[in-house]
Amino acid sequence: MGDGDGWAGCGQGHTHWGRHGAAGLLAYHRDADGQVWVLLQQRGMWGLGAGTWGMFGGAIHSHEDPVTGALRETSEECTLDIGLVEVRGTRIEDHGGWSFTSVAGEIPEMVPVRPASRETRRAEWVRAEEVGQRRLFAPFARSWPVLRNAMKQVVLVVDAANVVGARADGWWKDRAGANARLRDDLKAVAGGVPGGGLVPFDRFFPEVVMVVEGAARAVADEPADGVGVVAAPGSGDDRIVDLVTGRGPDKAHLVVTADRELRARCEAAGAAVTGPRWLLDHLPRR
Repeated sequence: MGDGDGWAGCGQGHTHWGRHGAAGLLAYHRDADGQVWVLLQQRGMWGLGAGTWGMFGGAIHSHEDPVTGALRETSEECTLDIGLVEVRGTRIEDHGGWSFTSVAGEIPEMVPVRPASRETRRAEWVRAEEVGQRRLFAPFARSWPVLRNAMKQVVLVVDAANVVGARADGWWKDRAGANARLRDDLKAVAGGVPGGGLVPFDRFFPEVVMVVEGAARAVADEPADGVGVVAAPGSGDDRIVDLVTGRGPDKAHLVVTADRELRARCEAAGAAVTGPRWLLDHLPRR
């Protein structure tokens, strides 16, 4: 028992398990043929929602964030090695004073998973299109139509020349140095950033790609832990459009630029676009 175990009320007049809220792991795997498989838990026959199917999860403790809580609960309820989980993002269902957070996490291989506690009757990998055919736990059934579109990796593509130009840090004196500073600051974004309605998550953990051009191309030759730096051989705009065009169903691109023409080209390719101010608000102050 942890300090989160217990019942709590919400602003909607309901009673929920989890004194500090609750969280669950939407674990999924996309195989070589593009088929998406979702790891489901059949709940034990003794508790709430007996025999129904849904996510592994439970109450969050006071010292935990939702991702930590969801992974811990999953490890307690089944044999999945949570070290395999690559967290893509989270979605919050707010009931007013109490919330449930769904944590979308990709698994690189569809490993066998077995029950590890009496809370789990069975664990099974299910094709995404067949999830709705199961007798689902009621809260999961309500959230599944939204969650099924959130099983993607968000790729944050940064128009470095445009973003650097929006920072008054003397970039005009040293373009390469300004781009290197931006690259280093972008490492903070890889640790998670609010979605702001731009992507299918309330908070997401992106793959970060920064496109450099001209005098800043040399930055691509330097080590960049956690940030991909792509040197455009010619136009940076053209390279960005190439990156977001023809993306697979497992990717969702968010481009950061204030260039109107580039915005239109990226949106036409199916990418979401936001301006430099959104990004700068989530970077270290300089």
